[in-house]
Amino acid sequence: MLEHIQIQALKAFEDNYIWLIFNKNTRQATVVDPGDSRVVETALTALSLNLSSVLITHHHWDHTTGIQALTQARNIPVFGPAAEKIEGVTHPLGQGDTITLPLLDIEFSILSVPGHTLGHIAYYSISLAQPFLLCGDTLFACGCGRLFEGSPQQMHQSLQNIATLPSETLIYCTHEYTLANMDFALAVEPGNTQLQQRQTQAQAIRSKDKPTLPSTLATELATNPFLRCDQPEVISSVSHHCKQTLTDTESVFSELRAWKDSF
Repeated sequence: MLEHIQIQALKAFEDNYIWLIFNKNTRQATVVDPGDSRVVETALTALSLNLSSVLITHHHWDHTTGIQALTQARNIPVFGPAAEKIEGVTHPLGQGDTITLPLLDIEFSILSVPGHTLGHIAYYSISLAQPFLLCGDTLFACGCGRLFEGSPQQMHQSLQNIATLPSETLIYCTHEYTLANMDFALAVEPGNTQLQQRQTQAQAIRSKDKPTLPSTLATELATNPFLRCDQPEVISSVSHHCKQTLTDTESVFSELRAWKDSF
């Protein structure tokens, strides 16, 4: 990652992360899904940063509540999904749109990723040394978001689209769900040695109260059951759980998500 750009996790609520992205040369910053304005203001003051934009992935309160307070005294753009009604969004975005944050030297391409919510978007950038994705509550470390509005088919397709990005893409999701997700992932795929190793590493990280994020897409493809619905052990485990013989990945995903909901 380029030295003048830094991405920092700000803890909010019980397990949210608000991502603070800033240019150390210009001292300009953006925040992703600021559910709590106080956390953001504290970080801006501590780091001597000027907030120049806000990025929103979806409409849930824990991702949007801070918008009003952060923009009350600042005339700055607030980017967010065009398909969702979010008070304070000034620049609605959808699939295929691109935005540039000139004060940060970062450009984003917008991906439509419905499932968790119907209008959910993600922000993908190749502006830094390593590509990165701000994916909100769509893809998690070893998991994916609950289907509050979308269908299993929509979420499966959204994740498949993310899976086509470069394997080195850094994944910045917005909740620290990793250890709980790994418990489920190991129930689904107990023979996955990479998953076993990842759990050990994540437990060590969390014992120090540090974020397990970002992940990489390569790591998710190797250990996240929701991206592995074509793997024999995943298919077998899900089929056994739902007492059906499943053959297509969409059906496997649908039953896998239902299993996680009651795990």
